[in-house]
Amino acid sequence: MVTVLALGAALAYGTADFLGGAVARKSTALKALTWCVPVGLAVVLVAALLGGGNAAPGPMAWGLLGGMTGGAGLIAFYRALARGPMSVVAPVSALAAAVLPVAVGIARGERLNASVLAGVLLCLVAIGLVSMEAGDGGKAASGRRPVDSGPLMAGVSGACFGVFFVLLKAAGNGAGLWPVVGARVGTLFIVAVALLFMVARGRDLGPRMSGRALIGLALLSGGLDAGANVLYFLAVHGGMLSLAAVLTSLYPAITVLLARVAYSERLRVIQRVGMAVAVAGVALVTVG
Repeated sequence: MVTVLALGAALAYGTADFLGGAVARKSTALKALTWCVPVGLAVVLVAALLGGGNAAPGPMAWGLLGGMTGGAGLIAFYRALARGPMSVVAPVSALAAAVLPVAVGIARGERLNASVLAGVLLCLVAIGLVSMEAGDGGKAASGRRPVDSGPLMAGVSGACFGVFFVLLKAAGNGAGLWPVVGARVGTLFIVAVALLFMVARGRDLGPRMSGRALIGLALLSGGLDAGANVLYFLAVHGGMLSLAAVLTSLYPAITVLLARVAYSERLRVIQRVGMAVAVAGVALVTVG
């Protein structure tokens, strides 16, 4: 069941990232988040109310802190994309997000059998391979900054995502889905602070979000991202942190596949290899 839930989270995260990226292409990442995050909060709030549980201060605080960390990770990730090529940023961020929970899980005494351990290691390799895309010649997309801090910011974003995974585990499972609600509140807070900072600095927030189709994609992205949080939360409290986090971190494979279908983007050889490695890794985890 943990494997199914974690892979479901990866599917939802990957689809949400793809849709959010499509919206950001027409507007900006921050504008997309202003639509995605509030609708995500509404989704998890309804889920928490239906699921029962008690909004205890302790679990809610863990969730809030996790959401703030995850929100900071999103901002760092997009900043990394502005400074460095996707071929560097995506693998570094995804691997950091997966490795940190594995290290924490092992430090806390989690022990994987040989088959599952081999599968986890293959999944870690696959995350890096499927995330790799063609570089842009070493220049940032804006042309204003050299690729000097892209890998660093990518590592920061991945570490933030990894901490988010760990903190949702620390929130415990005695409060129902309320820690996930706290996480979405934390993310919304970070996005609001970023918007206020941009306004205070007189920065351009980008083109206005308009059109039913675009807004619909943003809302769907936010709903799927919230659903992914719920699935991951259930997975990590149904099994080991190291296993749930690694399987969930396979989400770049979903984004790549959707881009292949929607935009006819060709998969590079290294991405095809990564897909095969991911399938082998998941098979080993399932058998184990």
